Amino acid sequence: MPTVSSKYLGSLRTEATHLQSGTQLTSDAPTDNQGKGEYFSPTDLVATALGSCMVTIMGISARTHGFDLEGLTWEVTKIMADNPRRIGEVAVHLDFHGKDYTDQHKRVIEHITSTCPVALSLHPELKQTIMIKW
Repeated sequence: MPTVSSKYLGSLRTEATHLQSGTQLTSDAPTDNQGKGEYFSPTDLVATALGSCMVTIMGISARTHGFDLEGLTWEVTKIMADNPRRIGEVAVHLDFHGKDYTDQHKRVIEHITSTCPVALSLHPELKQTIMIKW
């Protein structure tokens, strides 16, 4: 069964519907590639998916290992490359706001950054830079 149903709206804009929830997401081509940049670009969504996947898996591990992620914030920077045009690097900055994690909790968190499903699904040539502020 399909996960997402999408349609092209014209003007380099798409609309996707998550079939289980009915939630909709609109994307635009970025301004540096003939678009309006009024919504996430498809490559923005890839970069966003990486950070969101990491934190989701961290949340699952936090439940399992008894630690708290409350207050965790993160920023994702997408760096484009040329010839061919593609995402060259995604940098994820995780800020745990001075949480007092054990060394074991930190190891679990650090391991997840390279083993979440999105990280493992991206091409090996795409550089994934992860920075953690404890």
